[in-house]
Amino acid sequence: MENRFAVNCSILFTELPLLDRPAAARAAGFEGVEFWWPFDTALPGDAEVDAFERAILDAGVQLVGLNFAAGDMAGGDRGLVSWPQRSLEFRDNIAVTLGIGERLGCRAFNALYGNRVDGVDPAAQDELAVENLALAGTAAGSFGATVLVEPVSGAARYPLLTATDAVEVIDRVERESGVTSVGLLADLYHLTVNGDDVSTAISKYGDRIAHVQIADAPGRNEPGTGEIQLERYLGELQEAGYDGWIGLEYKPSSNTQDSFTWIHRT
Repeated sequence: MENRFAVNCSILFTELPLLDRPAAARAAGFEGVEFWWPFDTALPGDAEVDAFERAILDAGVQLVGLNFAAGDMAGGDRGLVSWPQRSLEFRDNIAVTLGIGERLGCRAFNALYGNRVDGVDPAAQDELAVENLALAGTAAGSFGATVLVEPVSGAARYPLLTATDAVEVIDRVERESGVTSVGLLADLYHLTVNGDDVSTAISKYGDRIAHVQIADAPGRNEPGTGEIQLERYLGELQEAGYDGWIGLEYKPSSNTQDSFTWIHRT
């Protein structure tokens, strides 16, 4: 399992400049990396995109996951998919994100759903989200990739909290558009913090899980610092047929390199 762990370079190796982090992950023994949207705007210039892609290629790592543009994450935004005022921005970002992924062999793209917006009917936001996920899913499916829908914690206005919440959206996309290239991102930290039954979610939706991320809770630090039974859940995922990458999306309790010691105990 060790070589299936991928470093999320947006939350790990933050001691280093962003473009130095893929090489640091490779030096630490990892073959895969993932990123939140790594640019300041949804439509970065060609030079920025080229530099990002070159950092991945030069490091000799595989990009296994990439987020679509999600707004100002530090400021509390959690995606553009259901946000009416920024829907066109998301749609424009689809081609950029998937273009990077297709060139680098990435096949998993996280489309954060978006917070509820004042003055907008939640049903209208959900309808818009289905349309946008279908657009992104159609484009991703054209090269064998999957768009991910993720339950998230720590954002009071984010409506998808459990695996069931996300799967209901995925099912609606398929039902209304016929698009099947949309899957569940099971972040075991978010599910746990939101009170979901992780074992039940794995057994019920194992065939819908397209990507997995982990951190311990409370604290969102590396495994072994909290109370989540991560080894048990990873075993259950394997039994359910999941053989994909496991994204390390945690905040190291000390420095990034020292936070990897738990891996050799699993």
